[in-house]
Amino acid sequence: MPGMAVDFLLLRPFSSPLLLSPPASSRGCHLQCHFLIRKECSAIHQCRKGRLGWCSANDHLGLKSLYFPSSNEWRCSNATAGQSMEPDPEAFSLTNGRKFTPTSLDAFYRFSRPHTVIGTALSIVSVSLLAVEKFSDFSPHFFAGLLQALLSALFMNIYIVGLNQLFDIEIDKVNKPSLPLASGEYSLGTGTSIISVFVILSFGIGWIVGSWPLFWALFISFILGTAYSINLPFLRWKRFAVVAALCILAVRAVIVQLAFFLHMQTFVFRRPSNFSKPLIFATAFMSFFSVVIALFKDIPDIEGDRVFGIRSFSVRLGQKRVFWICVYLLQMAYSVAIAVGATSTCLWSKLITVIGHAALGSILWTNARAVNLTSKTAITAFYMFIWKLFYAEYLLIPLVR
Repeated sequence: MPGMAVDFLLLRPFSSPLLLSPPASSRGCHLQCHFLIRKECSAIHQCRKGRLGWCSANDHLGLKSLYFPSSNEWRCSNATAGQSMEPDPEAFSLTNGRKFTPTSLDAFYRFSRPHTVIGTALSIVSVSLLAVEKFSDFSPHFFAGLLQALLSALFMNIYIVGLNQLFDIEIDKVNKPSLPLASGEYSLGTGTSIISVFVILSFGIGWIVGSWPLFWALFISFILGTAYSINLPFLRWKRFAVVAALCILAVRAVIVQLAFFLHMQTFVFRRPSNFSKPLIFATAFMSFFSVVIALFKDIPDIEGDRVFGIRSFSVRLGQKRVFWICVYLLQMAYSVAIAVGATSTCLWSKLITVIGHAALGSILWTNARAVNLTSKTAITAFYMFIWKLFYAEYLLIPLVR
């Protein structure tokens, strides 16, 4: 018998498919050999020189049967020169099928939508600082409460953005083809497993901690994030522009500011609720910002949204009009922030708030006028710039007095 078949069942790490690449020096096979491990084989495809076999059956299983010569080595021999071809040991190991690679980490990085993760982390830290009244509040108890809020919120954030990708695969193939599910790096099962683990971890932390403001923040975010994306009757609220914007506003502007502040104020510090001027300012300002993010995120995605029937404001009103609506809303918010800062009785807070918001407003206007609205790349870059303004605002909010 010239060879033997061995079925190997491997659990893929976060990246797929598994690639076995021959060294550049091997010229025996004229077909680059991509191997996915398969469980059953009903058809064998041969390398053009007839030395290396692989099975394309049962693609849905994510498994592949590999065929070896009797030497028990991975080899593809040249019919004339007798050259051998072996896979890169870094790409595959019979003893280490669950290997994390830079590629798998990069895929998870893109899957988690890092700009939203950074925004969530900064917002929670910023709002938590509003509950600090004196230097002695920076205690281990404070940092433990902050860590509880951060981890549970970030895990919920990954669930929400991951769920949206699961139900937007076809749209993202048009709008965001580099995302792991749209590109095929992640299977539907992999994506489902990831978000299931993270939502369980999020609720687990919230339940163990025992903070009701924290738990309700997670629960409401879960409900709104699920209703926003999931394709069930009366749900998938992202199809409706106003409802979609309200979902984002509720989470980013209201829940983050109020619930996480109350977590620190009432659960960590054991103080009565106190809706201070900085907290009210943060909620009002971020309401404007959340509306802008809700509107602007659809501008680069207008092509896919139009094809798949997502009636966003960009589809209904046009990219240019929504772009300038967003810019004017942010300029209004910065103007109000300057006025609030000017009324402060604290000199250092007044100077920082007025100068900081004036500078951000000026930078926004300068960058907005330079955007090429016919270029998706330029619009996407400006959208990420708006997220940077979002981050900057959370650096200023704790300084408002």
